[in-house]
Amino acid sequence: MTDALPVQPDDQPAIDRTEALRAAVEAGFPTTIADLTRLVRIPSVSWPAFDPAHVAESAEAVAELLRGTGVFERVEIHRELEKDSDQLGQPAVLAHRPARAGRPTVLLYAHHDVQPPGKDEDWDTPPFEPTQRGDRLHGRGAADDKAGVMAHVGAIRALAEVAGDFDLGLSVFIEGEEERTSRSFGNFLRAHRESLAADAIIVADSGNWDVSTPAITVALRGAVAFNLRIDTLAHASHSGMFGGAVPDAMLAAIRTLDSLWDADGAVAVDGLRGAGLEVPAYEESQLRAETGLLEGVSPIGRGEILSRIWSEPAITVTGIDAPDVANASNTLLPSVRVRISARIAPGQPAEEAYAAIKAHLEAHAPFGARLTFEDVDTGQAFLVDTSGWAVEETRAAMADAWGVPPVEIGVGGSIPFIAELVDEFPDAQILVTGVEDPDSKAHSPNESLHLGVFQKALLAEALFLARLDAKPRP
Repeated sequence: MTDALPVQPDDQPAIDRTEALRAAVEAGFPTTIADLTRLVRIPSVSWPAFDPAHVAESAEAVAELLRGTGVFERVEIHRELEKDSDQLGQPAVLAHRPARAGRPTVLLYAHHDVQPPGKDEDWDTPPFEPTQRGDRLHGRGAADDKAGVMAHVGAIRALAEVAGDFDLGLSVFIEGEEERTSRSFGNFLRAHRESLAADAIIVADSGNWDVSTPAITVALRGAVAFNLRIDTLAHASHSGMFGGAVPDAMLAAIRTLDSLWDADGAVAVDGLRGAGLEVPAYEESQLRAETGLLEGVSPIGRGEILSRIWSEPAITVTGIDAPDVANASNTLLPSVRVRISARIAPGQPAEEAYAAIKAHLEAHAPFGARLTFEDVDTGQAFLVDTSGWAVEETRAAMADAWGVPPVEIGVGGSIPFIAELVDEFPDAQILVTGVEDPDSKAHSPNESLHLGVFQKALLAEALFLARLDAKPRP
C-alpha cells in the first residue's frame, strides 16, 4: 500500500468541494436531526427481556433512510445465526454500491440497538422521547449509536448532493445487537463478505476529546463478562435461629467479590496485566467533573488516571440477583447470583483474562462456597495501526471540519467485534470515530448528544468520503 494517495489532475479543487460539503451538511442538518429523533423514539433494546419487535422496527426505519439516499444498488435486512447457536441474531441492515473507475470502497459501521433505559425516575426527560435542551439532544440512543447511524446517512446525503453520481464504493452495515455483545457478528461477516469487503472501515461508535476537539480512537480494552452463582445452603433458613453458625450466600459473595481488588481499588487478580500505553495529562478535577464523583469520594487505582482507564484492567459487578430491601426477610440466603464485567488491557487475549479471573475466584471462595460460572462473553482488545493512508485522510478531514487537529485517544470501553473485522478483512484500514463527548453519558440515564459535535463529526465523514471519491484505490 502507498502512504499517500495522489490527487487526480481533473479533480475539483479540494477547497471548493470542502465548502460545498460544508454548505450541504448545514442545509441538511435540520432534516438529519428530525430523522434522528424518529429513530430515538423507537425503543430498540436488543436484550432478551425486551420486545424484539422494536429492534425489527428500528431496522426497517434505518433501511428506509438508506434507500432514501438513492445511492445504493441494494439495501437489505438480514439476520444470521448467533455464534455456536441455532438462534437467529437481531436484524441488521446492509447497503451496498460497488466502486467504479478504480475508486476505493469504504465500509461504514454503526448500530441501531440501544441499552436498556433503566428507571424512568432517573431521567430528567423520558428516555424514548427525544428532547432538546440547549445544544444537547437527550434520549436513549441519541448518542450511542443512532447518531452514528445518522452521521453515515447525513454524510452520504451531502456527498450525493455535491458529487452527484460518485464513483466511490460504499457499503453500510448497521448492526442490531452491539449492546448484546454482537453474537451473530462473525457469521454476518462471513455470510456477506463480498458486500462488506472494503479498503477502509469507519466504525462510528466512539467519542471525542471534548466538544471542541475531535479524536481518533486508537486503543480499546477487551471485555470479559459472566454470571457467577454462589451457593452455600440447600434451602433458606431463619437468620435468627442459625445465623452465626452457617454461612449464607450473601456473606460468601461479599467475601469472594472483595478479593478482586486491593486496598486502593486496583484489580488484584494474578495474571491480568496492563499495556503500558503513553497517555496525555488528565487532572483529577476533570475526572470528577465528567463522572459526577461525589465530594469526599476518592478515585481508585494507581498511576496516571488515563492509564488506569485506557491501559489497565478493571472489574465491575454490574448486577446482583438477591431480594431487594423492600422484600428483605430475616433469612439466610442459600444462593446469590452476580454479573461480573471486566475490561482487559490491550495486548492480553480475553480468554486468557477470563481464565485468570475464574481461577482467582475459585481460589478465594470462603467456607467452601460453591461457584458456578454461566453465560460467559469475551471480546478482544484492539490497537489501531496509525501509519496508514486512511488515518492521514481522516486527520485532515477532521481538522478541516472542526478547525483544530484531532488527538489520538484510548477508550476504556470495548468494541469486541473490531477484532473480527481485522480477522476477516486483514488488508482493510480500520478507523474508530464517533459523535460522543465526555458529557454524552452513554449507557447512563440522561444520555445526550451535543449537536455541534454531531454536525462537525458528520462533516468530517463527508469530507473523508468525498476526498476518497477523487482518488484511486490504493
